[in-house]
Formats: sequence, structure tokens, C-alpha cells
Amino acid sequence: MIRIEKSMTISSVALAMVLLAAPSARAQSADMTFFVTSNGPGKGADLGGLEGADAQCQKLAQTAGAGAKTWRAYLSTQAADGKPAVNAKDRIGKGPWQNAKGTVIAKDVAELHGATNNLTKQTALSEKGEVINGSGDQPNRHDILTGSQPDGTAFAGPDDRTCKNWTSSTQGAAMVGHFDRRGLRDDEPSKSWNSSHPSRGPDGGCSQADLKSTGGDGLLYCFAAN
Repeated sequence: MIRIEKSMTISSVALAMVLLAAPSARAQSADMTFFVTSNGPGKGADLGGLEGADAQCQKLAQTAGAGAKTWRAYLSTQAADGKPAVNAKDRIGKGPWQNAKGTVIAKDVAELHGATNNLTKQTALSEKGEVINGSGDQPNRHDILTGSQPDGTAFAGPDDRTCKNWTSSTQGAAMVGHFDRRGLRDDEPSKSWNSSHPSRGPDGGCSQADLKSTGGDGLLYCFAAN
């Protein structure tokens, strides 16, 4: 009988600690204005266009308690079918942006695209506040879809860098960045968070399998635009 009472006391204390910690974690997540998606829609680089990508960011933010903000995926699109290009840097608001733990990534658009941003494997957390697998981990998931040049603008010219503006899961290519700032070489592209290399693979370059083959998983950067 004594043992049962002790067990119940320990359990009660543990439960109380969990209940006390939960609101704090939830409140911190509510202040989050940046995250890397813990998962993608699952159709490779076919995100349903910018609208579908934004919806993915919004959905994951909602589950983390930050759904009151307007979330945008950091993605560029290229000029096509009479529609002008869209620059990723113009979609994400003015900043500052902080992760689920309260660490500031960048104070504004200029710092985000400059040499002093604070985007690393340790700070590019998911909406759950978790570190995502990067270079050297199994599986590597460090390729993040952006379709962007280093300055956050769209690519001009005929070469596809957005998997047909985020509607293709077969033919095409998408520019990706490395959230962990690591690659196969010690050069600027390998260290770029938003413009490292185009996707590629046997399915045509835009399938989920293709993205995984080069160290990705169809993940996105999401920013609170308000």
C-alpha cells in the first residue's frame, strides 16, 4: 500500500511538471516567426504552386500554436504564361524573424540575405522546435526548396529552377539551399542557405525520390509575413 502511494505521488509530481511546462512551450511557439517545415506535402516539388506552399506553412504553424500569423513559403517563381516572376524576398514581410526557441534568425530582409544572418543547423528549427537532419546525418534532409538566387530574387532565362513554378513532380529542376550551410565542397554555394544547387534525378528532377537522392525531402522555409 505504501509503495502504491509513493508511486502515485511521484506520478502526480511528474504530471504537474508536464502541465506547468506545456503552456510555456506553447507560448514560445506562438511567438515564432520562422521555421523549416518538419515535412513537405509529399509530392516532390509539386507544392500546388505558391498557394499550396503557403498553405503547408500555415497548416504546420497552426499545429504549433502560431496560426494567428500569416505565413509565407520562401519561394520564387519564374516568369511564365504571361505572368511576371515573383521574388521570394518580397513575400516574407519585413522581419525580424525568430525560431520556435526565440532565437533571432535575422532582423530584416537585408540581414537575412547578407553575411551576418544567424541561420545555421542549430537555429533553423522545425515548427516543433526540433533540429532537422543535415549533412552527415541519416537521412540527410538539408536541401530546402527555394527557386531563388542568393539575393532572394527569381531566376531569369529559360532554365527551370522552380519545377515549373512548383507544379511538377516529374520533369524540371528546383534550386535548393542548405539550411545547415554545409555541402560537398568548401565553397559559397555549398554554404548557401537559399541557393546551393538545382535538384536532379532519374525521375526528371522534381519527384520526391529525386529530392531525397541529393539530400532533401521537399522541405520549405516558412516566414511570418505580418
